[in-house]
Amino acid sequence: MSAELLEAEQVVVLVLDGLGWQQLERHAHCAPTVRSLAGRAITSVAPTTTATALTSITTGLAPGVHGIVGYRMRVDGRILNVLRWNADSRDARAAIVPERTQPHAAFEGQRPPVVTRAEFRETGFTRAHLAGARHLGWRMPSTLVAEVAGALRRNEPFIYAYYDGIDKIAHEFGLAEHYEAELRAADRLVADLLEVLPTGAALVVISDHGQVDVGEKVITPHPEVLSHVDVQSGEGRFRWLHARPGRSRQLLEAAVAHHSDTGWILGVDQIIDEGWFGPVVTDEARVRLGDVALVAREVVSYTDPTDTGLYELRARHGSLTADEMLVPFLTAFG
Repeated sequence: MSAELLEAEQVVVLVLDGLGWQQLERHAHCAPTVRSLAGRAITSVAPTTTATALTSITTGLAPGVHGIVGYRMRVDGRILNVLRWNADSRDARAAIVPERTQPHAAFEGQRPPVVTRAEFRETGFTRAHLAGARHLGWRMPSTLVAEVAGALRRNEPFIYAYYDGIDKIAHEFGLAEHYEAELRAADRLVADLLEVLPTGAALVVISDHGQVDVGEKVITPHPEVLSHVDVQSGEGRFRWLHARPGRSRQLLEAAVAHHSDTGWILGVDQIIDEGWFGPVVTDEARVRLGDVALVAREVVSYTDPTDTGLYELRARHGSLTADEMLVPFLTAFG
């Protein structure tokens, strides 16, 4: 982090969800403004997924400490979809209280203005990773810029802004024509923010994860593997298998035998020992993990029939490949 950034009078952090460094390099012609900014690639967290990475950004903590260990995780015997904050397709905010599930303060309790989608204000995930922040909701990208500009005029020292368009388009359409159109739109958003950035202020552009265009390369775990599985959690490129009682060893052996050609297949103890979730994994975080992880190494996704959405995802993330792990850390100054 540069001395100029540390000395800035005001700082705007813009998270462009789903913009990996590798994709930015490959599609640089679609993002001339973003590519003109100074900076480099940094690494995200494991798993490379929005719920986990955004919580690390806002708390400054590794997943093993903040406990949001995936897009879907086991909490109190139920599989919680963290972004929707539902379990068994029902609102889980009362049964699984967000502020207890992730109790660490966002931004060290400083309560900065947060410029994110207006409809996210009362969601469970917002309560889990942005508790206490002052919400300035936007409904269109143009109003994101207007809200940031207003906060700058009010001399707010730190402003956090979040834009999810790139991630949404990549999931639905992959990394081709639609993705490039959205990348151009996000680039214009950054250009508009630079125009309202006053002298002495800094803009920091970061992301939570990259993307892999999986398309239809979806693998159903082998029947022998599933015979040892109670439930699944995680997501397609970082799939947790929770073993039936007394079946952890058999599950790991079967998963290695059938899926090591496409992924890293590891037991939970090895993942913790190797520090995938940071040097510390609390007891609260540990019980939310499965017993065996299918972590995609190739361009594939591991399916779970209970992990569904409005459409079949084309681009995915979650694993530890360079396409998913490397994200930008870019700066500009007014």
